[in-house]
Amino acid sequence: MNRDSLQTPRGLAPWAASSTSLASPSELFQLAEPTAHQIDGVVMDYFLIELVETMRASTEVAIKRRKDAEQEMINAGLLPASASSSFGGKGKRDTRDSIMSGGGKIVETEEQEGLRKRLETVGVHVGSNLAEKLSRDKPRFTDTLDSVKFICKDVWTACWEKQVDNLRTNHRGVYVLQDNSFRPIARLSSWDGQREALQHAAVYVAFSAGLIRGVLQRLGINATVTTEIPQLPQCIFQVKLTKGH
Repeated sequence: MNRDSLQTPRGLAPWAASSTSLASPSELFQLAEPTAHQIDGVVMDYFLIELVETMRASTEVAIKRRKDAEQEMINAGLLPASASSSFGGKGKRDTRDSIMSGGGKIVETEEQEGLRKRLETVGVHVGSNLAEKLSRDKPRFTDTLDSVKFICKDVWTACWEKQVDNLRTNHRGVYVLQDNSFRPIARLSSWDGQREALQHAAVYVAFSAGLIRGVLQRLGINATVTTEIPQLPQCIFQVKLTKGH
């Protein structure tokens, strides 16, 4: 038996012997506290811009596909001709009231409503995953108010680099979160005036409303989240708990 074989621990190849050496304190610290990887703070803004445009194009395609299918069924006699009017009809725009903004209701087209709902759905998915990440090392929330405060502080800071400016509640399942300078709509404007800018803003806050609802769902709270834009860039989110909470 040669000298090298005596220096190598049994069961290990000679090249693996060095791996048994103790790690230095700095290496252990890196394992216990890994370096946090940061990204540019404006990435969320760019993401929202691209998301809105992508969802807008997707919504237009989906509505056109549905209307074409309905027209085929009408031509085949499977639907009455009057059915097309309930979906806006050819050359017509189906409108309905939606988000409160600027002291009154914004009238949405069918395309705008579909876009808003799709953005809310994406926001719910993002919010659910974000809630898991941000609450991982926190103690279990004891009541709904603690969960809402978690949104006002941790979630708002992670997404929009500030906390909510004002939180109000009637202690009967309704919470009002007010941001006086909501980042997603802080620099929003329109050539067609304030009214048109508010309509654009209603679309951009839809993702945020869905995100809040997704966070609450992952924390075990079912709620509806509605938005109001009194004036740009102020935004108010009303969280209303459903029955059972």
